[in-house]
Amino acid sequence: MTMNRRTFLQAAGVSLALPWFEAHGEAAEKPRRMVLMCAPLGMHGPNFFPEQPGSDYTPSLYLDVIKDLRDDFTVMSGLHHPNVAEGHDSGYSFLTGAHHSGFMRAGFRNTISVDQLAAEHIGGRTRFATLCLSTEGGGLSYTRSGVLVPSSFSPSSVFGQLFLEGGPEQKDQELRRINQGQSILDHVREPARKMESGLGAADREKLDEYLTSVRELEQRMAIAREWAKKPKPQVDAKRPSDPPNVDIISRMRTWFDLTSLALQTDSTRLVTIMLNGGSQGVPPVQGVSHGIHDLSHHGQDPDKLKQLKAVEVEMMKVLGEFLRKLKATQEEGETLLDRTQVFFGSNLGNANSHATKNLPVMLAGGGYRHGEHLAFDQKQTNPMCNLFVSMLQRMDLPVDKFGSSTGTLTGLAAK
Repeated sequence: MTMNRRTFLQAAGVSLALPWFEAHGEAAEKPRRMVLMCAPLGMHGPNFFPEQPGSDYTPSLYLDVIKDLRDDFTVMSGLHHPNVAEGHDSGYSFLTGAHHSGFMRAGFRNTISVDQLAAEHIGGRTRFATLCLSTEGGGLSYTRSGVLVPSSFSPSSVFGQLFLEGGPEQKDQELRRINQGQSILDHVREPARKMESGLGAADREKLDEYLTSVRELEQRMAIAREWAKKPKPQVDAKRPSDPPNVDIISRMRTWFDLTSLALQTDSTRLVTIMLNGGSQGVPPVQGVSHGIHDLSHHGQDPDKLKQLKAVEVEMMKVLGEFLRKLKATQEEGETLLDRTQVFFGSNLGNANSHATKNLPVMLAGGGYRHGEHLAFDQKQTNPMCNLFVSMLQRMDLPVDKFGSSTGTLTGLAAK
């Protein structure tokens, strides 16, 4: 029996979401979006968490910076990934919740990240299934086979991919590149399948990982081929420059401005941003003379804590700018913030001790009832993956389990 490409992908267990063009009879829908970001060196807990639970909390020093948005976000304490060990390597599992034993990573295989799971369902509705961005290095997104999705570090390049239209020759070249990639996949798939019968269990598992990656690539290329034929949106904005890596504040602002444009034009509905800035010297923040990594490992030194506060206050200010921009943007009688879940957190609850308990977490927008501090008991297991399940369900995805989840997040409800 002859199988076309779409049938093959469905039979292989991958649902291919083709672009929803008007010409294809797309039904009206209310777009829902997610932006997920991680500050991998933590946020100083005493300055981030309010002391009181509930809706009558007094804003912490950091939350006071965005107090005008109080009814647009929920701050959470007591969440963690129960199967993830302490240390910087916990970042590999930040958006997956995959079991990770720490620095001894032998045998570690990641699982799919929350954004990529959402992309399997809605990614074909936009030109870019996801945007994976980073201020300096690393990434947050992993495919179903546990492969890291490369992050983009250049706002200038991403702006061009989103909004700058190439000439006919460039478009033809892009289609040739996509078709060439498909030909390569067709060439390698069949020999791989012929090997399967002679392999042992361990090698079969490796081959399955490989074929899963091939199917994921084929899916992305099928979608890319359709979108390559459509004109890009036009925006009233100049192509940004790329701020120096050391200037995390400027890089955050640039990525946030670009993310806002990408969401407004419905170029994507899923964005991850790694807010890293710990390895390239001293950030240009007034009064700061140490790098962020050094400051996050402060050893309770008063001067370092003062400088850390200065940097993190600026980070919160820029985050507030982003949220206000989304709130000021109207879309069919709602704000862009109402339709966008903005998740901000860290894989470290205490960078100074490398602890991964009591992660700093904030969720803004998304159409939830906000204005509270959800304070979970730190002596009990409160998986952050419960929050991810709630977020996926808010995206109208048929998901009731993700990672280490035990259900949805208690206390978080839609308006």
